[in-house]
Amino acid sequence: MTSTTSDLITPLPDDPAEALRHRLDWARRDPEGYWAFVAGQLPWAKPWERVFERDGASFRWFVGGRTNIAVNAVDRHADERPDQLALRYRNERGDARDLTYRELHELVRRYSAALRGLGVNRGDRITIYLPPCVESIALMLAATRIGAIHSVVFAGFGSGALADRIAASGSRWLFTADFTWRKGKPIDLAALVADALDHLPEPLEAVVTLRRDPSRPLRTRALDWDAWLARGEGQSDAPEVMEANEPAFILATSGTTARPKLVVHNHGGYQVGVHHGGQVCYGLEPSDTWWTTSDIGWIVGHSYMVYGPLLAGATTVVYEGALDHPHPDQIWRLAAELGVTGLFTSPTAVRLLMRLGADGSGHDLSRLRRVVCAGEVLNPAAYRWLAEDVFAGRVPVLDNMWQTETGAPIFGNPWRGGLEVRPGSAGIALPGVDPAVVDQDGRPLPPGEPGIAVLRAPVPSLTATLWGEPERYANDYWGRVPGAYYVGDAARIDADGYVWFTGRADEVIKIAAHRIGTIEVESALLTHPAVGEAGVTGRPDELRGEVISAFVTLKPGYEPSPRLEEELRATVRRELGPVAVIGEIRFVSSLPKTRSGKVMRRVLKAVVLGTPPGDVTTLEDEASVEEATRAWRELSG
Repeated sequence: MTSTTSDLITPLPDDPAEALRHRLDWARRDPEGYWAFVAGQLPWAKPWERVFERDGASFRWFVGGRTNIAVNAVDRHADERPDQLALRYRNERGDARDLTYRELHELVRRYSAALRGLGVNRGDRITIYLPPCVESIALMLAATRIGAIHSVVFAGFGSGALADRIAASGSRWLFTADFTWRKGKPIDLAALVADALDHLPEPLEAVVTLRRDPSRPLRTRALDWDAWLARGEGQSDAPEVMEANEPAFILATSGTTARPKLVVHNHGGYQVGVHHGGQVCYGLEPSDTWWTTSDIGWIVGHSYMVYGPLLAGATTVVYEGALDHPHPDQIWRLAAELGVTGLFTSPTAVRLLMRLGADGSGHDLSRLRRVVCAGEVLNPAAYRWLAEDVFAGRVPVLDNMWQTETGAPIFGNPWRGGLEVRPGSAGIALPGVDPAVVDQDGRPLPPGEPGIAVLRAPVPSLTATLWGEPERYANDYWGRVPGAYYVGDAARIDADGYVWFTGRADEVIKIAAHRIGTIEVESALLTHPAVGEAGVTGRPDELRGEVISAFVTLKPGYEPSPRLEEELRATVRRELGPVAVIGEIRFVSSLPKTRSGKVMRRVLKAVVLGTPPGDVTTLEDEASVEEATRAWRELSG
């Protein structure tokens, strides 16, 4: 694919801090010109006719432009750097497989032909129910290469969640494996698939199964992976040239809300946004060995395990298994072994390492140059442990914030941007992002005052619709605050432009007319040395309106006691003041979390109120709900 937009590329200052200031200023003055510059750094088969156009709640970027995200991620690097490692796969069992860009290109082309041999064509949907591995990533790239639309379902979800997502996307083909591993235990994906198929309204055209154990019989209605590949003989492996706004993939939100939404991301705007975030926020470049510890079932895995590092021409690390198995310090062992230069992980993983005391000692992490975190707020206590105790200030730890819907970071601490890191803040609005904090009526609030976070204009990687639900998209995202995209989080922006998120907007606790964010309380609890994790919600109170109900897990070596409970109450009062009234603290062994590591506070709210929790198919451990319920009943009984 040949670039036809070189006239749009203008020099940026060599100094990274100067370049960031230049970008921020340019994007404020001329957002369309800025995004045209960013898009012009990628190859296009045909230039766009208009940078941006709006139609009510929906919009289009780079209208008329022709491109293909898989071609830009693989083909051009196979030509420019064929022998560079593109992908390094490892799993918790010790298996390893490395592919150069030439080898990845050959595999993607083979998969492309096999998809066509199966009858998959441009615009068709396929569901991928596979763990992070060579096969799943090559399949994602092959689907986008031929213009098909992939819908990845986390290979840890139960059969109900799988069936719901297959039906919602209209997929007619399912790609899966017979099993995966988690903490040394095999997870029987084939059995989950069989149950899901029984709940679909009509049969699929094919279920293609990657057999990791040839001695296991193939399930009924399944097509062996090798037999599928044989279907590619004589088929074309040529890429489709896509209009910028044609869908590349569908991905369901992770489920902290009651009903997941099927977000749509396209070939043009998503590609531009992901590449921009990789450059500006993370400093991704071809020399990087980049490890995103997420799963391909989440947007972080799509954007910065698969598409982002490959668009940059870097080497991406793909890991299958638990980060604390077979060793508590598995993450550091692997980072040292592979010479990881950039690590993207979650606050949940940081808190797990902190709880386990896995500080990386004894491992050579000298090549590691930055660690970035996203998924939830990186609590100050977890930040300080990682930045100061583990790395002693040598490696910057950088928070950033984005969503499935935004596809790429919108707030962050740009690496080498020369900005101060403020623990607990997601950083500043990145170039091209126009945020505001507003009240319930949509009126902008002054610096420092908490309210609801919105975006006053779309960015290229922001989804422009939900699959099959355009009205829901318009109502949920653009209908709550007139003229603005509803981020859904409570936040404040300080006088220097740093953004501080305090929880979901509908999870703010109102105590005697004071609004306190759930994350603020959880961060306060985490400053106590005994606390491993915390999840809080509000409970109705006749006198104050609401008080705080806290669910807390403890680090090894600590036991629940009335004295510890009083210490935690005192800790929260010290951190947040007397207005943060805790009604009760319950000690549990685990919190209800999604499999992407987000605390499902709506489930805690349901436990406290005694109401049904809604959809819990995305829970990591359904027993955590039973334990929280039992702990609550013991308290109220």
